[in-house]
Amino acid sequence: MLRSKLMWLHWFLSSQLGMDPMRTLRSLRGIPRYLADLRKFRAGHKGSLNLSPCLYDWYEEGGATRTEYFWQDLLVAQKIFRHAPKRHVDIGSRIDGFVAHVASFREIEVYDVRPITAVIPNIHFRQADLMRGLEIEDPCCDSLSCLHALEHFGLGRYGDPVDPYGWRSGLANMSRLLHSGGHFYLSVPVGRERVEFNANRVFDAATLVAEAVHLNLRLLSLEIVEEGHKITCVDVDSGSLQSLAHMEYALGMLTFVKG
Repeated sequence: MLRSKLMWLHWFLSSQLGMDPMRTLRSLRGIPRYLADLRKFRAGHKGSLNLSPCLYDWYEEGGATRTEYFWQDLLVAQKIFRHAPKRHVDIGSRIDGFVAHVASFREIEVYDVRPITAVIPNIHFRQADLMRGLEIEDPCCDSLSCLHALEHFGLGRYGDPVDPYGWRSGLANMSRLLHSGGHFYLSVPVGRERVEFNANRVFDAATLVAEAVHLNLRLLSLEIVEEGHKITCVDVDSGSLQSLAHMEYALGMLTFVKG
């Protein structure tokens, strides 16, 4: 309980107020080394020298590979590469992560409630609220993704209308886009079911899968990402899904096929 409270406090200070206590501690730790390196460099340097201290990089890895976003974006992009669909549509996933991965090897259509003004090769963007559906003919694609986005539907965080059941209408509208036999890649927080307003929902995996079944979506696989980088394949039987409801938090990566 104490650990979860501390994690919440760190998240709030860093992501909402721009204050990262861990980075501050690493930077303070790095001051003596910076001063020692500066003296050593000055002893052999004869040109001009401006100071721009970078104090915490000594204590970081060579890249952010321990986040759930890293693994989610990489693994789902690899699945799309292997399946090579005719038309892939994405709903609300990260442009600077998953969408960029996919755009490196194929075209991708992106729909998001927020605007994207940049013109990016292989990315075709349209602003839309999936809780209200799309004014296009459906079904329209044989491959669909929505990564770390559905849990925000209806909470108003990104300018969308407040709707406690927005995730249900969003999921239904997504299902309508998909041709029979098409694959749907969905990732959401799973665990003890709750709303953490206005950040996100945490879904009971069994409830989410049951809703998908009503929409003619059959679960093919479920992978759980815990603590940012521990990946576990979970059996798709009802008992295994129900057991996830006792977890506090994990990222669930679900692959469905339209029945």
